Amino acid sequence: MENELTGLQVYKFGGASVKDAAAILNLCRIVRDFGLSGPLLIVVSAMGKTTNALEEIYDLAYHGRDYSAQWAALVAYHQRAVLDISNQQLPAETDVDVVSVELNDILAELSTALASLERDLTMGYDKGYDQIVSYGERLSVALVSEALALTFSWGRVRDIAAAGLIKTNENWREAQVDWLATEKAINSAVHHLIGSGIDIIITQGFIGGTDTNHYTTLGREGSDYSAAIFAYCLRAESVTIWKDVPGLLNADPKIFPDTVLYPEISYQETIEMAFYGASVIHPKTLKPLADRHIPLRVKSFLDPAAPGTLIHDCQHPPLVPAFIRKGGQCLLSFESKDFAFISEENLEVIFGALAQARLKINLMQNSAISFSVCTDFSEMRVQRLLALLQGQFRVQYNSALTLFTIKHYDTASLERLTAGRELLLEQRTRSTFQFLVRE
Repeated sequence: MENELTGLQVYKFGGASVKDAAAILNLCRIVRDFGLSGPLLIVVSAMGKTTNALEEIYDLAYHGRDYSAQWAALVAYHQRAVLDISNQQLPAETDVDVVSVELNDILAELSTALASLERDLTMGYDKGYDQIVSYGERLSVALVSEALALTFSWGRVRDIAAAGLIKTNENWREAQVDWLATEKAINSAVHHLIGSGIDIIITQGFIGGTDTNHYTTLGREGSDYSAAIFAYCLRAESVTIWKDVPGLLNADPKIFPDTVLYPEISYQETIEMAFYGASVIHPKTLKPLADRHIPLRVKSFLDPAAPGTLIHDCQHPPLVPAFIRKGGQCLLSFESKDFAFISEENLEVIFGALAQARLKINLMQNSAISFSVCTDFSEMRVQRLLALLQGQFRVQYNSALTLFTIKHYDTASLERLTAGRELLLEQRTRSTFQFLVRE
């Protein structure tokens, strides 16, 4: 079986790289110019800011509020892309009715799902979220697969549904992968297609499915992780993530004007950067690739010939400091009501409640009678945490905070980021400095 897939590559294209017809056609050119040395599996995200739009529509529908304007904008955005694809670089005689029909069928199915949601809220918010927001990737694949087929012919291109291949539990909004079942399903489907002459396979990022045929999502921005799952299961030769930046940088160029490109970096360094909030790669992406020594390339879809960054098993000299900014943070502080020390038993209760409320710790610190954590802020989840702990602890929290992390810090980098700021919480190790501020 493995011999059939010699040279398999996995490409992942995020929302910015499929945001409109011009971007989708650029994807086709990248595949034509760089991706056809062997079988190719392509993972795509929802177009542009579609996931944000679906989150807003879903929240309005769930709470029984009008979402007609947002719905009309979503439909118009995708239908515009169909028309623009037909009017740009494709042959004049091309008929795009097929993709229009498929797109409209998916939109009709989504409309029915939203109407059903308004009548029946018994499935719960997080489960309903996965059923609705997963439509973004399904819509994107309908458009991208048609554009690829019109470029290369349907005899070479086929799309497959990720929900039937990435098998997960029912941990809604951050589902856990059943690796054995997933590997079996992916290998069966992909080997069958390649054996029948298909050499460009396209699928959805971000989503999986349960044994009860419900959609799940793998965590926000989880399409990178989807690409890693497919690569791991298929023992791919490499994974390439196509971004709107030249590669893995030491900082977000939208925030820091003088960024530095890492031409080569190790799995370990990248995993740590992703964990601390570096937005270029989803935190879960690296482990499955490192487990099977699959190199990851981060390249620019704006300059596809440029080398980008290679992430793999390697040794390199000391790196320049990396600056990572993570907004939307919350500082939670717990105090025992009787002024007793925060003991291991107290921490067990607090950690258990954080897990139940599904709040992830980004930073923590304790003193004699208090314990503080920094988490991503969610009003609903924080309120759940307060309800769980109100009988045992005094809990205070501040939201709208920003967490900064400096990897491989030096004196100059510390001064650069901390000057003039009030630090609400700070922590330093040998190579990493983190601090929490209001901004």
